[in-house]
Amino acid sequence: MNKDLLYYYDYTTPIGLLTIGSIQNDIVFCQFEKYKGEGIYQENQCLKEASQQLNEYFSKQRKVFDLHYRYLTGTPFQQKVWQTLLTIPYGQTASYQDIAYRIGSPKAYRAVGNANHHNPIVLFIPCHRVITSSHYIGGYGGGIDKKEFLLHFEMGEEYDIKNKNKNK
Repeated sequence: MNKDLLYYYDYTTPIGLLTIGSIQNDIVFCQFEKYKGEGIYQENQCLKEASQQLNEYFSKQRKVFDLHYRYLTGTPFQQKVWQTLLTIPYGQTASYQDIAYRIGSPKAYRAVGNANHHNPIVLFIPCHRVITSSHYIGGYGGGIDKKEFLLHFEMGEEYDIKNKNKNK
């Protein structure tokens, strides 16, 4: 058995399909798009655990994911940004500038935005919690509607993704 074999599986969320990939016990990608690369489409133990934690997250029983991540891509700067995103608590936000300060590069807020855009492990590494300094939602690789849903969801507000309405 090849220990570096990539397994991937689809998980259906309230806001669309996530494809999650793992190598050994590490999540290596999670994206709101269908994976088209090499690997085995099969749920291994790591992916089962990720799915279980997502079930708990979307049923409001989990606020922190307890998984291992491995970055197969990204510059050292990007990886530093992604690690810092893990420190943003559930239901809270930080600005791109906040993240730039936290990593010791206060003028690199645009580079932080670029790193967010290239986050290979969305949702688990919560780039959806990053907004602009002026509290504008900013961009999201999975689509602004998904980011809005996740932010409202974590703040305890209902959000109709189809009609883009928040309901309390």
